[in-house]
Order: sequence, then structure tokens, then C-alpha cells
Amino acid sequence: MFGGGGGGLNPRKMQQMMKQMGIDVDDVDAEEVVIRTADGEELVFSDPEVTRMDARGQQTYQIVGDAETREASGSASGAVEAGDAESSTDEIPDADVEIVAQRTGASEDKAREALEAVDGDLAAAVERLE
Repeated sequence: MFGGGGGGLNPRKMQQMMKQMGIDVDDVDAEEVVIRTADGEELVFSDPEVTRMDARGQQTYQIVGDAETREASGSASGAVEAGDAESSTDEIPDADVEIVAQRTGASEDKAREALEAVDGDLAAAVERLE
């Protein structure tokens, strides 16, 4: 189906096929992407190429660029401490809650409850609220 050899499909044909399958692809104009790891480091991508794919309500981000590693900033640990004061809601990222709330039109509280009920599975939380 995808042809033989290493040539692959041309980008326009690939976009048409993805659109037919219900997958939208958009470039994100990002200046910087920071990923905080559990061991207290940050991966910092300066001027990265970021692409967002939306496939039936599930968003996936692709980051292309060189990352620098650094110690997590003091403000990040302060945010974690503030999150610890809440009950178990620190397990569900706020970004996930916002995505589910936007997709379903539910309140953020209802979206968080749905995410907690399905152990953070975005697609299952959306289905639960629809």
C-alpha cells in the first residue's frame, strides 16, 4: 500500500490520507519546549519544530530539535509543592484536564473526575463524558 523501497509517499499525499482517516496535523509556532523529568532535570528545546496531530480527540505532539539538559528551576519545585497540598489531583496533569474539558464541554472538575476514574486515559475519559 505504501509502495516499495525507501521513497515513501510525498507529503501532500500523506496529508490527504491522514485527513481521510480523521487525523488533523498542524504546526505549532513554539519558541521553547521544556520537559521536566521525575529526577529533577529539564530538557529544554529552544526554537523547536512542533507538530500537533489530532486523531479522534487524542492529541499527540512531536518535537524536533536539540535539547539541553539542566537542573529543574526553583519555581518548578514550588509548583509541585503547591500541588502536593491538594488531595490526589496532582496525579492528573492540568493540561489533560483542560483537553478533556474542551473536547466534551464538561467542567474541569467533571473532567478531572473522569480522568481519575480511568487512571488518566484521555480517550476513555472523553468517552465517559460524552
